Amino acid sequence: MNRRVNTLIALTILPAVLVACNDEGGAGEGLESPEETSAAQVALQADADALLDLGAPGVLAHLVTPDEEVTVRAGYGDTEAETGVPWDARFRIGSFTKPLVATVVLQLVGEGELSLEDSVEDWLPGLVQGEGIDGSAITVHQLLQQTSGLPEYLLGLPDLFTQEGFGPAQEAEYTAEELVALAVAQPPYFAPGEGWQYSNTNYVLAGMIIEKVTGNSWQDEVTRRIVEPLGLTGTTAPTGGDQEIPEPHVTGWSRFAVDVTGEQPVFGDPVDTTLLNPDLPGAAGSVISTTKDTNIFLRELLGGRLLGESELALMLDSVPAEGLHAAWPDAEYGLGIMRLPMVCGDILSHGGDIQGFMTRNGITEDGTRSVVVSVNTNMLVPEGDTPLPEGDATRALIENALCS
Repeated sequence: MNRRVNTLIALTILPAVLVACNDEGGAGEGLESPEETSAAQVALQADADALLDLGAPGVLAHLVTPDEEVTVRAGYGDTEAETGVPWDARFRIGSFTKPLVATVVLQLVGEGELSLEDSVEDWLPGLVQGEGIDGSAITVHQLLQQTSGLPEYLLGLPDLFTQEGFGPAQEAEYTAEELVALAVAQPPYFAPGEGWQYSNTNYVLAGMIIEKVTGNSWQDEVTRRIVEPLGLTGTTAPTGGDQEIPEPHVTGWSRFAVDVTGEQPVFGDPVDTTLLNPDLPGAAGSVISTTKDTNIFLRELLGGRLLGESELALMLDSVPAEGLHAAWPDAEYGLGIMRLPMVCGDILSHGGDIQGFMTRNGITEDGTRSVVVSVNTNMLVPEGDTPLPEGDATRALIENALCS
């Protein structure tokens, strides 16, 4: 996927066993002594610390296994004050919003309120029309699986990806209809159903369909159907241009490209991008949560609490997602969920990148092991000669946590 697009785009049950350190703790201070830690804690801490070498200001990771629940942290939640990442830090989950939105749509399918084979035109008449684009030929299923061919609306907001333009661009007010208009002014990627391409436009439309079907905002439906039943007290779906993240939270940092003429882009100094207008990512990526809440969601989703058996099977039925293969080889995409091959078998996941924050996660297909990691930057730029690994920078942490 295009890195510039990725920058805005994108759960426990057992008693907690936390690795203690004080709020001033930085890299490597999460472990008190080997005698007080498990092998899983030691490994997770090492993998979290390794992300600091790749340019992460701070890291928070939460792992649940059949035997224990582990949380570790590394680096700083506030690099200027040099304070540690809060154990219950809230952060923008970016595109991990998509599984929540897809879950609501599939609940409505199970309730008989709509069909996955309904067209976009059926629910949003006249909205998705452009040269080579016809909403009557695009189904709800194609929206959720990223096979609609609809172009990326963020490409219509180039100033959002420059240091000078970020502030003014994200301060502007946008309706969902205006975001869709930015998309349909561009040519489609392909005819509906004839390929796969990640596009946030698909989920802006899914959110609008939720609103049309229920008469309520997608935020209200996510809250009523998922957040409240699961007791996700650290999760919110902000509306109305509310740029704040509820406390406690970390400072989110972005780096913007200042020179793209060379073989490798040159990035400027980190910029505080903690504040963000949630109307911009909308149903594609505006939810705020915690590592514990997102872990609960993953486990309850796979455990069948949120969807009926047939709807969950539809969500997990995946197709090759070539656009993800540079980061996750052989990745596939279901309905708002990714299937990622690991050394121990497939895991289910959905990452999220948004200005200032990176979220990664995974759960084994049997639901026994799950992990969520949050990094307070969306742009890893290693110091010195440290190279970025091939593929996603968090792969080692995810794979070690789930396949150990």
